[in-house]
Amino acid sequence: MNNIETRNDAPEKHHARRSSLAWWVFAAIALFYLLTEHQAHFLGALPYLLLLACPLMHLFMHHGHGHHSHDEGDKK
Repeated sequence: MNNIETRNDAPEKHHARRSSLAWWVFAAIALFYLLTEHQAHFLGALPYLLLLACPLMHLFMHHGHGHHSHDEGDKK
């Protein structure tokens, strides 16, 4: 019975993989044209993008820090 389920899931996984690949190819082409046609605009905005990256990294990368320290005091 597992073989039947595996066979039925294979086309869906193959389709999802092809869709994902097509999306990444489209994104790479779009990025190439944006960088080549709008290079001056992109380089002008680059310092602001780097400054924006700092608070975004702080929000997303420090999500789990500090939450486990409250339980250590209760255990002792």
